[in-house]
Amino acid sequence: MYQYEAVEKVMRENDGYATLKHLYQHAPRVEGSEWGTKTPNASIRRIVQERDRFVKVRPGLWALQDRYDELPAHVTAASVPNEKREQYDHWYFQGLLAETGNARRADTWVPSQDKNRKFLDRTLGDVRTLDSLPQFGYRELVQRASTVDVVWFNDRRMPASLFEVEFSTDFQNSLHKFLDLQDYYANFVVVADETRRGQFEKRIDQTGFGPIRDRVDFLDFETVSELHAATNKTPDLPCLS
Repeated sequence: MYQYEAVEKVMRENDGYATLKHLYQHAPRVEGSEWGTKTPNASIRRIVQERDRFVKVRPGLWALQDRYDELPAHVTAASVPNEKREQYDHWYFQGLLAETGNARRADTWVPSQDKNRKFLDRTLGDVRTLDSLPQFGYRELVQRASTVDVVWFNDRRMPASLFEVEFSTDFQNSLHKFLDLQDYYANFVVVADETRRGQFEKRIDQTGFGPIRDRVDFLDFETVSELHAATNKTPDLPCLS
């Protein structure tokens, strides 16, 4: 069996689509396939990028061309209004971040208002490991943290990394959340499209955000997908300790 056939088989068995992480984990293990390389992940990326039978759905998510029209709307976000597409994309990246945290053995939180939102073949509530937020501080601060898109907690049940996923808003609300939680020893991360990096830098340079200016990282969507895909083999991820 050729390598591309193994990739295709894994996708067909997964309803016609798969994340890179899923492909990395399963394609090299398909019975009868021969890889003969120390870098199968690189081979898988090349296969999905170069062969016409595969189509990119989102960063880190690929589908079979002949199954694309059959995929659920929340997977492709095709043929839906822009506002709904942004919501689907938002939930997708929340799911990637939560799964990445799970792989790093963190306890993960997604706001309860989002727990029934679809993430691939599950809901975000299925992905997060916490059904309630640890009471790590004053009630108003715990409540504030409960609205953050994704939170990773360390083994002492303290917030370790907090992520806000941004599409069309101006970063103001996300940065105010981080400002309110600045007294915690935690990473603050804004996730957005690379084209918005300049807008983010301009916003955080405002005087009011001085206390957290050097503590907030910017991650673009492609990088998030790469970190998610790498969690099956990479113990340490940059800026997300």
